[in-house]
Amino acid sequence: MKTVLEYLENSTNKNSEKIAVIDENGKYTYKELANLSKKIGSGLTKYFAPRNPVPVLMEKGKDTLACFFGAVYAGCFYVLLNPDLPKVRLEHIVNVLGAKNIVTDKAHEEKALELINKENILYIEDLRNTEIDEEKIKEIREGVLDLDPLYANFTSGSTGVPKGVLVGNRSVIDFIDNFTEIFNITENDIIGNQAPFDFDVSVKDIYSSIAKGATLVIIPKRLFSLPAELLDYICNNKVTTLIWAVSALCLITTFHALDYKTPETVNKVMFSGEVMPIKHLKQWIEHLPNAMFVNLYGPTEITCNCTYHIVDKNLNYEKIPAGKPFPNEQVFLLDENDKLVTNENVTGEICVKGTCLALGYFNNKEQTSSNFVQNPLNDKYIDLIYKTGDLGAYNKDGEIVFMGRKDFQIKHMGHRIELEEIERAMEKVEGVERGCCIFNEQKGKLYGFYVGNSQKEDVIKYLRDNLPVFMVPNKITQIEKFPITKNGKIDRKELALSLKK
Repeated sequence: MKTVLEYLENSTNKNSEKIAVIDENGKYTYKELANLSKKIGSGLTKYFAPRNPVPVLMEKGKDTLACFFGAVYAGCFYVLLNPDLPKVRLEHIVNVLGAKNIVTDKAHEEKALELINKENILYIEDLRNTEIDEEKIKEIREGVLDLDPLYANFTSGSTGVPKGVLVGNRSVIDFIDNFTEIFNITENDIIGNQAPFDFDVSVKDIYSSIAKGATLVIIPKRLFSLPAELLDYICNNKVTTLIWAVSALCLITTFHALDYKTPETVNKVMFSGEVMPIKHLKQWIEHLPNAMFVNLYGPTEITCNCTYHIVDKNLNYEKIPAGKPFPNEQVFLLDENDKLVTNENVTGEICVKGTCLALGYFNNKEQTSSNFVQNPLNDKYIDLIYKTGDLGAYNKDGEIVFMGRKDFQIKHMGHRIELEEIERAMEKVEGVERGCCIFNEQKGKLYGFYVGNSQKEDVIKYLRDNLPVFMVPNKITQIEKFPITKNGKIDRKELALSLKK
């Protein structure tokens, strides 16, 4: 298999009239999605040369999905320009891509005009009426390689400048084939998409569905601030599979929405992005005792995830393991001197190698060469690895346990501290739904935030009773809800800004 188009075509040939994708505006069968994708692809060939980026400025939806496949039919790769992003960030992405044209819909014309001239805007409304050019599509298909890029997702950079992680077809095919087999995703599944289409969690939703001939239900983003309506939507669409960010699952349990309605058709719940708080996971398991729960770990640069752990529902965890590697991926720990860590409970940086590695950062050789590096354990041939910047340690079962970010490891009052350790302690307090800790290096102070009905005095007392004095935050703040980044993680920068107000 060379490209993900074979997923689409195989599922179309098998069951052309089955519903492939649903959004709040309608649905497409596999036949309709494939035909529309070919029409869009035929139109795009007039504006884009193969192996070039096709920027798509649209909300996530069934037409956006058709644009993605259309880009692949044109021999290109797609980049979602999320309309929610600030103009300056979108401008940066367009500049990095060197994009001469942008695909959008009439609803986002005004936003597109802020980024590019009107004559360089391609409207989905026009592209969908293009006649399919089978000859051109065939010619392009004959020239593609499985290493050709499929998509680029722009992630936050440590320098504050977003980087475009470029991922190839082969990496996605290799991962999805294993992912769907391990978790028994089949044509009978209905996958409820939570993640934005510029976030790699959505890659699992999209390609697991299309590969197996399942149905993808694209959940409107507005529902993620309306827990009761969100559960209605999941139940009405008989969703079986949730592959969600931790914060999205915690939104439902924070408001105890599962007491309002249990989505009884759900039989698989997978989560990633952050450490899942045990309290929240317990609520999910109590309401869905027969479902499989899976902790997934991995940064965007290694194609979705590199490790997984199927949760023991007894929840006898201090912390849920990140787990063991997916097939055809090597995940290992290196210490500060680039020596292999093999002993239990010894912390090292999580490193990954295999087909899963991204092609690098688009149009950014410097960052690519600094993050995708020669394996220090091998000096005999080119052997690239990705250093995640995450810390891990092996548990007694030989599984990796996530120990926090290297950059969440601080030095305070002469001591090395993992902020996550403080957060875990806060979450053990009765009534605390979720905790977060940030460090102001200039002031040399720790600040704790929590969501829940516990009294501030009780949180402070518990931390003082259970942590060394140098780990107790200088200030604890109770808040109604955490600010969330577009990737579904707690927005620590926003929390830091709130201290200045």
